Amino acid sequence: MNNGGASNGGASNGVDNGGARAHLLPIATPARTRGALAGLVRPHRALLAGTVVTLVAASVAVLVVPALLGRIVDVVISRGVAGLVDALALGILVALVARALLAALGSVLVARLGELVLAELRENVVRRALDVPLADVERAGSGDLLQRVGGDIAVISEGVRRALPTVVISLLDVALTLVGLTLLDWRLALAGLAPLPIWILIGRWYLRTSGRLYAAERVAEGARTQTLLAGIGGAPTVRAFRRRAAQLARIDRHSTAAVRASVRASTAESRFGLVMNGAELVGVLSILVTGFLLVRADAVTVGAATAAALYFLRLFDPIGIMLYLLDEAQSAGAALARLVGVADMPAPPQPRAPRTPRDASVRLRGVRHAYDSGPEVLHGVDLEIAPGERVAVVGASGAGKTTLGAVLAGVHTPTGGTVEIGGVPLAAIAPLRRHVALVTQEVHVFAGTVADNLRLARPDATDADLAAALRTVEAPLALSDVVGDGGDELSATRAQQLALARLVLADPAVAVLDEATAEAGSAGARTLERAAEAALAGRTAVVIAHRLTQAADADRVVVLDKGRVVESGPHEQLVAAGGSYAALWAAWASPRTP
Repeated sequence: MNNGGASNGGASNGVDNGGARAHLLPIATPARTRGALAGLVRPHRALLAGTVVTLVAASVAVLVVPALLGRIVDVVISRGVAGLVDALALGILVALVARALLAALGSVLVARLGELVLAELRENVVRRALDVPLADVERAGSGDLLQRVGGDIAVISEGVRRALPTVVISLLDVALTLVGLTLLDWRLALAGLAPLPIWILIGRWYLRTSGRLYAAERVAEGARTQTLLAGIGGAPTVRAFRRRAAQLARIDRHSTAAVRASVRASTAESRFGLVMNGAELVGVLSILVTGFLLVRADAVTVGAATAAALYFLRLFDPIGIMLYLLDEAQSAGAALARLVGVADMPAPPQPRAPRTPRDASVRLRGVRHAYDSGPEVLHGVDLEIAPGERVAVVGASGAGKTTLGAVLAGVHTPTGGTVEIGGVPLAAIAPLRRHVALVTQEVHVFAGTVADNLRLARPDATDADLAAALRTVEAPLALSDVVGDGGDELSATRAQQLALARLVLADPAVAVLDEATAEAGSAGARTLERAAEAALAGRTAVVIAHRLTQAADADRVVVLDKGRVVESGPHEQLVAAGGSYAALWAAWASPRTP
């Protein structure tokens, strides 16, 4: 069962809708992503402080190793006390052990901090994803949202567990190594900074370029996912219309675009690595030449020059690690921006003073609707439905029946006109799902028991309530049956009965059924028609009729044609009138006449 909710579009502050990709869900700007990350970390300040202290201590521990090695060189050259060499070697061993222990603890603390932040972000994203108006999801394609709550979270999780701790430790190692060079001699530090302009320029280029490239890669992967979902879900239709080649070509285009986006990101990484290797060569030569000149001038000892060279050489490992993992960090950053974009989406607006409908009547006045900037689908629809009345909406394909049902249920906000329930506009009713519910032919069965699925509609329902709802719709299901992924696969008829049982439990005053029997065969359709009849008892109902037998049983039939109401009245009256409905009924009934 799909519960109606007011649709709203637009992005929040700091959110970029992607320019030409206006239909995608919003993506947060870099500034907003950093702000959101800071907000998520803020509640864990104590853990953050402990993590920083531990990582700095780990970097300091390893910082003393080159200095001690340089001191050993000086002792050996001066033929000093052998015991001093042993003491220095023991100091190196202690420093390395301390480094290993502190680095391991720091990695655990970074990963823990990252997981706590990610858990909160995941909850925010899923919470907002459940509130995303269906109209926005339909425009973006379910693949975009699925890629975010699935693929993007997986990318960030991997980055938090593997890349983030290593990158943080490497950054500290680089910074404190430069401090160690400065303590040896400021001229050696300047020599070590010789490749700095190259690092800055190539680093700025890579960060600026790779962020954009990885963001484009994530978008392309989302589009590919959407295309694959559409192709797999619509496989029977594709085969029926012999569109296999065209659909495969479409999938191939999106897959090729995703591959090209990935190749562009990899090419940027390769160029970055090539320039970084050249910068390392420049730095080594600078340190060696400067150290030689200073030793010859008796400005520093051979040990100090040796320590300086070792300091710079040990930069290669952290820089190489960052080079290897920075692409993961950038990819995680792009994924994070997409998740923050969803988390920042505005919640459906709630009326300041919610009003309760006086009854279950429905009134549409001058309702118009168009999807995005496309042509109008509904053109000034006027319709009044009395409390408890059952109205069947019929018409040719493309007449606007589904759009009318979605507007009435609050899934789409009409671009013109008003929709009222019991004299109250939909926007002033909160929560709307208590008063109007939509059941479509696309029913989702969640993994779990039948009872779990039913309690989505009414969490406080007892087992007796659940069993009564199943009996009402004649569903031969046990509350303990495990269904969905990993359980029994329900037929289209059983799944729809489950949705109708949810409708019974939710107990809305107004129900909209959009071709709820369309997915069942003839025998299943009769079962579902009885189930729908029982579920709609006592409610105001709008039935988007797939089978005209539903129209014949309704209190009133409304005929839509090209987004306008062209006929309205009881079944017998419209058949006798010989108009549009009579023609539809004749076409429907003639093959069934003995």
